[in-house]
Amino acid sequence: MSLLLDPPIRQECEYITAAPPRREADTTPPLQRAWRQAWLRKTFILMLLAGLWQAAARWTDNDLLLPGFLQTAQAFIGGIASGELTGRIGASLSVLLQGYVVGVLAAFALTALAASTRIGRDLLETLTSMFNPLPAIALLPLALLWFGLGRASLIFVIVHAVLWPLALGAYAGFQGVPETLRMAGRNYGLRGLRFVLQILVPAALPSILSGLKIGWAFAWRTLIAAELVFGTTGGQGGLGWYIFQNRNELYTDKVFAGLAAVILIGLLVENVVFRPLETFTIRRWGMQR
Repeated sequence: MSLLLDPPIRQECEYITAAPPRREADTTPPLQRAWRQAWLRKTFILMLLAGLWQAAARWTDNDLLLPGFLQTAQAFIGGIASGELTGRIGASLSVLLQGYVVGVLAAFALTALAASTRIGRDLLETLTSMFNPLPAIALLPLALLWFGLGRASLIFVIVHAVLWPLALGAYAGFQGVPETLRMAGRNYGLRGLRFVLQILVPAALPSILSGLKIGWAFAWRTLIAAELVFGTTGGQGGLGWYIFQNRNELYTDKVFAGLAAVILIGLLVENVVFRPLETFTIRRWGMQR
């Protein structure tokens, strides 16, 4: 009887798994492999633009009207070596950082209020409809009247430039958060600020980063424009004042060197700050390609 109840003994069998296929050697030509690198393609584009600039300057043959790339590079290196251009850049970035931080904090406070309460949403929609179309540089006369000629006036217009596009971007991201995530947060008992920080902010991070980049661009060009208008900040001129002063003295190569500094700082912030931030967050999490 026990022989009938016992399961039959299966014969041992040895399975030989196939070896994983060997990866074939990459036969792509070295030049084509190098062209896949984004930094190399962008460097090639910049070199091409510099060559076109130099050719246009040589064709114009008027250094006062259009200095060449080499002449501008010489003026830029000379300004860095003498410390004049470095000091102006430092003065501008110091003001920019203060205004940008204040604008970001104000935007997140306003957006968090809008995401948490109905009155906050109405307040955000009303204020953005009123002030977002208003150019920040248009508030410069009022800033001079209220705060005087100095750093506070620049910070005021920078905050205005950063606040509204960032608040709109973050709020649009909050509105696009799926309802399932919202329900999950409520089921865990999250309310108010905790709900915003733990549910809405991570889900809306792509829109928030886009708003941060747009706010940075608005703040940077607003600062340069404001310095071009009324110049010095706290006794020391910034990069915009450097451009304006050299334009008055007809040092066109230095004017182009100042403009090149504005462009290089923009490229540096994009590739050193925002791109790694996107890589380690939204791209790593699969939220963006």
